[in-house]
Amino acid sequence: MNKLVKKATLGLAGSMLLVSSLWGAEKATVLTMHTFLSPKAPPYAKLLEPWAAEVEKLSQGKIKIEMFPSMSMGGKPNELYKQARDGVADIVYTVAGYTPGVFPRTEVLELPTVHTNSSLKTAMAAKDNFDLLKDDFTDVHPLVIAMAGPYQLSTVSKKVDSLDAVKGLKLRSPSRTGAWYIQELGAEPVGMPLPAAPQALSKGAVDGAALPMEIFPAFKFQQLTKYTTEIKGGGGFGGSVLLLLMNKEKYESLSQELKDVLAQTTGKKQIAKFAKLADDFEAIGKGLQVKSGGEIITLSEEETAKFDAAGEKTVQRWVAEMNGKGIDGQKIVDAVKKSIANQ
Repeated sequence: MNKLVKKATLGLAGSMLLVSSLWGAEKATVLTMHTFLSPKAPPYAKLLEPWAAEVEKLSQGKIKIEMFPSMSMGGKPNELYKQARDGVADIVYTVAGYTPGVFPRTEVLELPTVHTNSSLKTAMAAKDNFDLLKDDFTDVHPLVIAMAGPYQLSTVSKKVDSLDAVKGLKLRSPSRTGAWYIQELGAEPVGMPLPAAPQALSKGAVDGAALPMEIFPAFKFQQLTKYTTEIKGGGGFGGSVLLLLMNKEKYESLSQELKDVLAQTTGKKQIAKFAKLADDFEAIGKGLQVKSGGEIITLSEEETAKFDAAGEKTVQRWVAEMNGKGIDGQKIVDAVKKSIANQ
């Protein structure tokens, strides 16, 4: 082989390697993930970023997830579900309560007297009973259905140690069922997403808020509230459903191999990580409230029963509404409560 032919052959081989390399890079599926969380928020830094890295590693680089925190792709938190549904973002992390009426069956997980304490037990109950909830997700593919810690009532200056003490207060509500519950307590609900709550509290637009204490460290609610009320035995008054949702068309376009990677990284192990984070940061949040001069109030057994009675009225209101939609609400409530009790 003369030098000219050898040089040409080597050049052709190099070009083929380059094309092969470029072709391999093009085969990587890049997924956008959008959320209202800031990069410093514990769920973002401790769950979502590590999850994205794990997906890339297990897929051997065939999936790359580009992260967009703090609504940096545009829109408002209550638009995240639509962004996933319509393909504006491939994946979103959102709260079910931000889009009232979109996940009617899944609302069962938010209800007072249903979600009262363990985030893990409630989330596992959702997984065990997904067949009862699946019709809420016909337009998107759910990757994770998890739970925030139970809501306690945190107030700026009013000590809530009884049902009478909460009457007349303006309280931030996390969802429409949360608003029903606040109404049953005799207070006035003010609906708003979590990021809006600090300003509302600081400006006196609300007297308090239904919040999980796990988010105190990130949002510094210990600087904005003096009292936090929980039920006897710990725990609280319902909660928020956390959703990691994927555009259905995008999900279905993936190979079975890549679908398996997503399933492997979003199963019970991931749900348990969400729950552990909630539990760990709830303990931190309680510590911060006390350290700042605030007070954690545990209701007496008698007062807890009064709050639970209001909670049960909220549950029955939800059941009645589901029945009106042709959905057996009581069946869903009973199944989820049974799963929680049996874990």
